[in-house]
Amino acid sequence: MKKIILLSVGLMLLCTIFSSAQTAKNEIQSTTTAKVEVYYFHLTARCITCKAVEAEAKKDLETLYGEKIRFQTLNLEDDANKAIAEKLKISGQTLLIVKGDKQINLTNEGFLYARNDPDKFKLIIKEKVDGLLKL
Repeated sequence: MKKIILLSVGLMLLCTIFSSAQTAKNEIQSTTTAKVEVYYFHLTARCITCKAVEAEAKKDLETLYGEKIRFQTLNLEDDANKAIAEKLKISGQTLLIVKGDKQINLTNEGFLYARNDPDKFKLIIKEKVDGLLKL
């Protein structure tokens, strides 16, 4: 009887260890296989530069990556978008590249270059997205 109990406890212990190892492996895989997504958060009232950041980012991502990268434009004043804004800790106009738990904020670069130097803006987007794709 003692042997059966010890064998049962041993099997339970092995199952627990194997399950924990598998969970850790799945977490690592989900981080490395997470997709790169780009979000542009804006307010309802928008200036020319705000619209240019969105248009250039969208065009550059489509040109560089086709449908591999998902681009979403989200109005911060729309209740349907509040949950994702809170999750990503966004409170104002933001251009954000996300892969898993990694975030790259390109808002400043967007406002600096989208209208005046769109080629430079495209290079910055490519550099940042390529870096995340390698992870």
